[in-house]
Amino acid sequence: MPPSFEPYIGPAAGLLASCLWTGTSLLFTAASRRLGPTAVNALRIWVAVLLLAGVFWLRTRSWVPSLEPQQVLYLALSGVVGLSIGDQALFTAYVDVGPRIAMLVMATAPLMATLFGWLGLGETLGPWAWGGVILTIGGVTWVVLERPAQARPAPPGLRVRGVTLAFVATVCQAGGYLLSKQGMGHGWLPEDRHLDPQAATLVRMFFAGLGMLPILLLHGWRQHRRRAEGVVPVRVGSPSAGVLLALGGAVAGPTLGVWMSLVATDRAPLGVAQTLCSLPPVFILPFAVLIHKEHISARAVLGALIAVGGCALLFL
Repeated sequence: MPPSFEPYIGPAAGLLASCLWTGTSLLFTAASRRLGPTAVNALRIWVAVLLLAGVFWLRTRSWVPSLEPQQVLYLALSGVVGLSIGDQALFTAYVDVGPRIAMLVMATAPLMATLFGWLGLGETLGPWAWGGVILTIGGVTWVVLERPAQARPAPPGLRVRGVTLAFVATVCQAGGYLLSKQGMGHGWLPEDRHLDPQAATLVRMFFAGLGMLPILLLHGWRQHRRRAEGVVPVRVGSPSAGVLLALGGAVAGPTLGVWMSLVATDRAPLGVAQTLCSLPPVFILPFAVLIHKEHISARAVLGALIAVGGCALLFL
């Protein structure tokens, strides 16, 4: 690749990750209505592990990357913190307070990632990058803050829990990116010994799958208790369709989307990468019109344009 394209690889990967996560959010929403969110969360991770392992074998003819023990520790913590705990907290926040409030809290993740990048890796952003981060966060926040007229506020107890869990998810996501970048070798290994993003994604996803096991056991125990009490979960649509939707989402999100997010993390400062990976609330707008027949206001369009302007600054 010509050297002139090198500075754009990280930002482009971040935008691609946002596009992929937009698609996977639609697929996982439909799948969760048929299978339940915990089942979808576990299925997506282990399908991603198999796909990533297959890609790694085709690339290297090996199933296991060559790693330093410290890299294993960083990537294991990244998978458990960022994907197992963080995503489970976010999915629960969606149920408690709805996606708009949860996404509003998550819009602070780039600032958290910038802080972590500065503390953990000594990364600093210039004026243009800070302007892009602030514009992008402002645009996303402007979109998310608009609440539909028919929306009802959550009860106080659920609202406190939902906002708290969304903040936990924000910290876990930003911390997961920092640990991933350290797991690839940034900040302590020579560049020629850095782990490539695809291999790092495989290791991270494997440990995320292990982190889901106690969550699955707890979920199964709770479901058993509910069935004993005569409570039957409501499902919409066929389970087989749910599995197909979850498989499609696993390819788009945990496999390709997380891979691209680590390419962005590897090739760009942590705050920039996190900002460009935080655009699904904006990218989802056309699909909300086409699929869910929602009315999109001028305010939402303006917020999207502001976010796109912020992205343009980050590319500069």
